[in-house]
Amino acid sequence: MTGFRNAVKFLRLWAVVLAFAVLVLPTLGSGDPSNSNERFNKLGHQIMCSCGCGQILLECNHVGCPASDGMRQELRAAMEANSSDKAVYDVFIQKYGPVIMAAPVFHGFNILAWVLPFAVLLVGSLAAASLIYMWKRRNLRQLPAPPPPLSGAMRDRIRRETEV
Repeated sequence: MTGFRNAVKFLRLWAVVLAFAVLVLPTLGSGDPSNSNERFNKLGHQIMCSCGCGQILLECNHVGCPASDGMRQELRAAMEANSSDKAVYDVFIQKYGPVIMAAPVFHGFNILAWVLPFAVLLVGSLAAASLIYMWKRRNLRQLPAPPPPLSGAMRDRIRRETEV
């Protein structure tokens, strides 16, 4: 009986270790978002490079890019000067314009950039569904009655007139 109790204790211990592994280990390494390197990466991936390459600031890979190094330094300086992410974004928007953001800001007229694609998809889906519904529900006109069968004399006339 003591062997059974030891086995149960052993299994309970392994259940606790497994629960710990499942619940705690995935969160390791997900440090504090106020960490400056993590914040720098987060902010740098929300801003576009101004050299015209169309790439994210931290991923601009042009050799000798005239803008990315300076913008990275500006980002560090803005992070040190401003406590909030919005204030850092505002600094870049004020200097480079709203096109510097990787995604449109959800404010003012830019709300259309977020809402319009979904609205067009919804309206198009509703239009297609209603068209299909109307096609299925419409009454088909009566087809004309088939012509009467041809008489033997008529068939002979057709053969004579169509012979070459």
